[in-house]
Amino acid sequence: MGCLKLKRVTNNGFIYTFGALGGLLFGYDIASVSGAILFIQKQLNLGPWEQGWVVSSVLIGAVLGALGTSKFLDTYGRRKLLIWASIIFFIGAITSGFAPNFEILVGTRIILGIGVGITSALIPAYLHELAPKSMHGAVATMFQLMIMIGILLAYILNYTFAHMYTGWRWMLGFAALPAAILYVGSLFLPESPRFLVKIGKLDEAKGVLLDTNKGDQKAVDTALTEIQETAEQPVGGWKELFGKAVRPALITGLGAAIFQQVIGSNSVIFYAPTIFTDVGWGVIAALLAHIGIGIVNVIVTVVAMLLMDKVDRKKMLIFGASGMGLSLIVMYTILKFDNGSQAAAYVSAIALTVYIAFYASTWAPITWVLIGEVFPLNIRGLGTSLCSATNWLADMAVSLTFPMMLSAWGLDNAFLFYAIICGIAIWFVHKKFIETRGKSLEEIELDLHKAAGIKESTSTTNNN
Repeated sequence: MGCLKLKRVTNNGFIYTFGALGGLLFGYDIASVSGAILFIQKQLNLGPWEQGWVVSSVLIGAVLGALGTSKFLDTYGRRKLLIWASIIFFIGAITSGFAPNFEILVGTRIILGIGVGITSALIPAYLHELAPKSMHGAVATMFQLMIMIGILLAYILNYTFAHMYTGWRWMLGFAALPAAILYVGSLFLPESPRFLVKIGKLDEAKGVLLDTNKGDQKAVDTALTEIQETAEQPVGGWKELFGKAVRPALITGLGAAIFQQVIGSNSVIFYAPTIFTDVGWGVIAALLAHIGIGIVNVIVTVVAMLLMDKVDRKKMLIFGASGMGLSLIVMYTILKFDNGSQAAAYVSAIALTVYIAFYASTWAPITWVLIGEVFPLNIRGLGTSLCSATNWLADMAVSLTFPMMLSAWGLDNAFLFYAIICGIAIWFVHKKFIETRGKSLEEIELDLHKAAGIKESTSTTNNN
């Protein structure tokens, strides 16, 4: 794999698009099962517990993939790992489409999850390391945009194949096509300039920086100096990650990773068709409504890209959690006092769409932006891996418990619970998160050291 010596593409649009393309597979694989499970449960005779495992098994693999990314990220580089992830995605997609029973389906979705975990830990850091400071938020948000496009594609194909008896196999297996496209595109991507400096390839790193900074020699020289200063530090371990200097970054990264899931977002993405059918919609109508939500997701993610480098991360997160909490309270109120009527079904659908719109424009992209930029270079692989694995553990816990929560509490009380979590998230962001907008990766690292009272032998300038 590493012997492939293909001409490096220098077009920024290609670099950022294909660098983020793993997000499309990420989104497709976590969302395709949301429609497929309506048919899998009947054909494979699955109970609620087994349905929960089919949906969440991809998250087990995601935890494994994210935790294993750290060592490979710092040893083999970003580009090679992206190529490996595309191969894992391809194998997982093909085998899940042919799975004959519950046990094999869960196993193949764990394989898919490993690819999801790798890309979730790898791509945010990779995009941050490629992009100039002024574009960090927008470029990193491309990963989330790809996730939302992947989710929308899954919704469309879920509806397309819903009329076929074996349609769920096509829903799951289709991911092999974008996986193959990702593999080919990854062969032409550049390596991260920060990794190249770390392994002593200064000339190659300078070439990549010239491409991504559009030939601005002054910006390249400044960025290269900053990268060399931070790259001189030895690779850190768990002691450094949990040390005093990095603690604010760790709290921010882990806090974003956990709250992104426990506010209920992916439960809605996974189970939206089920929720729609529970409030009185037919299966086909539920899948069509799902497509509408997917379109809204893509639109608001584009809006988030435009705002990402203009509005503070913390302000966007607080705004998003406020809007999500209010939407959940509306859904709780309607279902509590008017459940079963046609009006309740439509109002619930609208409130659900608004909830997801707030999530898709704030917590969904900003979590990955923060995870990719908040950690110092010498422990960036370890930090992003830990936060990504924590994100998937939280996701798995929410996804496994949501069907049982629906059974024990009812849909209305489940929404009220998530609204309370949104309130807690607002407080936590305000009190504990650090702000990173408008700063280079090296400036964020220097700020952490200053806050911890660590003297720097060199100073970091304001360009990258």
